[in-house]
Amino acid sequence: MRVFFDRELDTVATFWRIYRRDGAALAFTSHDRDLSFGGIRHLATPGMIPAAIRLTSELANDSAEVQGVLNHDSICADELAAGLFDEAAIAIGAVDWISLDHHTLYTGQIGRIKDDSTQFSAELRSTKSLLEQDLVPRTSPTCRAEFCGRGCGLSAVRFTAVVPLAAIDLEANRVRFAGLDGEAHVDGRLRFMAGPQTGVAFGVIDAEGDWLVLDRPLVAGTPLGTRAELREGCDHTIATCAARFGNAANFRGEPFLPGNDLLARYGQP
Repeated sequence: MRVFFDRELDTVATFWRIYRRDGAALAFTSHDRDLSFGGIRHLATPGMIPAAIRLTSELANDSAEVQGVLNHDSICADELAAGLFDEAAIAIGAVDWISLDHHTLYTGQIGRIKDDSTQFSAELRSTKSLLEQDLVPRTSPTCRAEFCGRGCGLSAVRFTAVVPLAAIDLEANRVRFAGLDGEAHVDGRLRFMAGPQTGVAFGVIDAEGDWLVLDRPLVAGTPLGTRAELREGCDHTIATCAARFGNAANFRGEPFLPGNDLLARYGQP
């Protein structure tokens, strides 16, 4: 196995690979020319560097960060804003640019991305972050189950439809599907099946007739008529669960549990 940095002058560069959720795979290296190894061509991006990689044997999340200049066609500000890189899998390592021996040092997912129009920085989360999830559910007045997910009991197929895009408004960040009951899709989910934002999950935060307002920026290039997978929404209250879906038996919440303010109450004459 190649031992890196065991001499004063070493022929070592860093590399990183990004696997987006829409199926696109990107690979880069800090070397001044492209390198091909492991069956993947890594594009030269000297302006991008991994910073502050921290690996420990503890259970705490390993931290890492990637910083760089928006100087490569493969990463543009519009795609970062559109969320195409959100939760993408990433691998960072070292490579000998002569022998092409390489070793992966860090694997994880892309978390928060900061962009100031000239450069960006991406916070990375290692697989240890899964250990930070609460295994025991906490009490809440609203339902904790994902709509049509585990614990809900409702069929996702029943409340999901594939519909053609009728109109798009980039400035207001909204889309229109003709003949659609927009109110039923508030808190729902939208995924385009073609176009520049294929596979990106949009949340529906509001409705204006058959217009749906989305929770993340839209980018230009999605043609009218593009099919989209649209799922209805649920506000996770017991009233909606019982009256609209008839699913109160599977409600995962405690709507009638007294709050903490019960301790501060006092009797009224």
